[in-house]
Amino acid sequence: MAEVDLAKWRVPLSDVSVSEEMISAAESVLRSGWWSMGPRVAEFESAFADYVGARHALAVANGTAALHLALLAVGCGPGDEVVVPSLNFVAAANTIVRTGATPVFCDIRGKLDLNLDPSDLEAALGPATKAVVVLHYGGFACELESVLDLAEQRGIAVIEDAAHAPGSRWRGRACGTIGAIGCFSFFANKNLAVGEGGMLVTDSDGLAEKLRLLRSHGMTTLTWDRHRGHASEYDVLLHGFNYRLDEVRAAMGLVSLGGLDEANAGRRRVAERYRNSLHGERGLEMAFAERLGEPSSSHHLAVALLPESVSRNSVRATLADRGVQTSVHYPPIHGFTAYRGLGPRPLPQTDDVAPRLLSLPLFGHMTDDQVQLVIESIVEALSIGR
Repeated sequence: MAEVDLAKWRVPLSDVSVSEEMISAAESVLRSGWWSMGPRVAEFESAFADYVGARHALAVANGTAALHLALLAVGCGPGDEVVVPSLNFVAAANTIVRTGATPVFCDIRGKLDLNLDPSDLEAALGPATKAVVVLHYGGFACELESVLDLAEQRGIAVIEDAAHAPGSRWRGRACGTIGAIGCFSFFANKNLAVGEGGMLVTDSDGLAEKLRLLRSHGMTTLTWDRHRGHASEYDVLLHGFNYRLDEVRAAMGLVSLGGLDEANAGRRRVAERYRNSLHGERGLEMAFAERLGEPSSSHHLAVALLPESVSRNSVRATLADRGVQTSVHYPPIHGFTAYRGLGPRPLPQTDDVAPRLLSLPLFGHMTDDQVQLVIESIVEALSIGR
C-alpha cells in the first residue's frame, strides 16, 4: 500500500495530535477482544454529557448519522420542510432529503458573520416547516435568541449542528445543548477528532429513547447487553439503522476530550495572530474578526475573505507553492447540481461571500514558524494576485 505523502505540506490545513495515551487507549481496546459498541462507548457518552452539561449523550458513527437521527427523532418526513443555511456542508441538506423532507435554504448575516440571518430564517418559514437546523459556523455560536423565539412561536424544532462547536458556548451554555437536539462530529479535521464519529445530545428523555432505538436497528437491547447476560431476547420497535460508534474510537475520544479545552485555546491563539496580522491587510478581512480570540468559541475555522479583485485560485496556488494548504468552507449547497431544482430563494449575502472565502490552516499545536509562514504567504499571494 502506498503511503500518504503528508510531508508535502509545511503547514497542513488541519493536523491531529497523537499522544502515547491515545495509542495506549486504542491498544487496550484491541487487546480486550470487544471492539463493537460497549463499555468504552458508554464511558465516552457519560464524559461528553458531563462536559457539555446535557442529560443524555449518544455516540454515533459520524456527524451525518447524528443529523439524520436528529431529524427523524423530531418527526421530519415527507411533506415537511426544514430550513437550513446554504453556507454549510452538504450533509445538512442530504440528511433532510433522506428523511423525505425538503430543505429550504436561508441566508447568512454578512461577510463578517457567516452564521444564519434570523430575519431571513423568518422569511423562509412556511406552513410546512417542521424544523430548523442551525450551524455554529467555525465554532462561533449563532444568534440563537431570535431562532428560539421563532421556533416557539411556530411550534418547530431547533436542531443544532454543532460539528464545529465542541467547547463553544452561548450565554454560558454549551452549544448543542440549547435546541431540542445537538449534533457533533468527530471527523479527522474536527476539534475532537477520532477519524469518524459523532455525538447526539439532548435533555429530553423521550427524544433520547427514540434516538437510542433508531441508532441500533430499533432494537430494545444491544449486543453488549446480551454478551453480559443482561438480556437474551430483543424486540424491534422502530425501523432503525446501524449508526453505532465502535470501542476503539470511543477510547480515542475519551483521551481527546480530556485535552479539548487546551487544544481549543491553542486554536484561539493562532486565530488572534491571524486577525492582528491580516485583518485589513491589502483589502483582506477575517470572518468574525471581532470575535476571534473569544474563549466562548472553539475556533474550528479561520476564514479569510479575499478582496473582490483577487483570484482565489491564484492565491491558493501561491500558498500551495509555499507548502501552505488551504480550503473553502463551503461551496453553498444551493449551487450544487443536486439542489438547483428546489425552487431557490434569493440568498444575496451567501452569493456575495462564496467566491471570496478561504480557510487558513488552524490547529491547536501550530508552531509560531508555521503561523508566520501562513501570514507571509498570504501577504505575498495578495500582492501577486492583484
